[in-house]
Amino acid sequence: MSLLEYFEQNKGYGILATADVSGKVNAAIYAKPYFIDENTAAFIMAERLTHANIKSNSWAAYLFLETGGGYSGKRLYLKKTREEENVELAGQICRKCDYSLYETGNRYVTYFNIEKVLPLVGE
Repeated sequence: MSLLEYFEQNKGYGILATADVSGKVNAAIYAKPYFIDENTAAFIMAERLTHANIKSNSWAAYLFLETGGGYSGKRLYLKKTREEENVELAGQICRKCDYSLYETGNRYVTYFNIEKVLPLVGE
C-alpha cells in the first residue's frame, strides 16, 4: 500500500517535530501530509515556531497515530527541499481549513523529501 493510500484510508492525529539550529526541539499538531508523489510530501505552515525551525534546520519527523486505540501508525523522516508562499495552493491543499479562526500571518507550502518510513512502534 502506498503512503497516499495509507493516509487516505486512515484517520488519526499527526505531530510534526522540528529543531532549531542549536538543537532545541519543538513538536506541533499537524494535519496529514499532502502527497506530491510517493517520495515527496508537503505541509502548510504558518509563521510560527515550526516554520522558523525548518528555515534553520531542514530535518523534521512526522508521527501519525491512527484513531481506534492501540499503537498503529507511521513515522516519516523528512528533509525540506523547498517552500513557496502560495495562498491559492494552500487553499487547494487544505479545503477544510478556516484560517479566519486564528491569526497566524503568512502561510507557506513547505515540501519535504521522505527519507525514511517506519511503523509507529518498532522497526
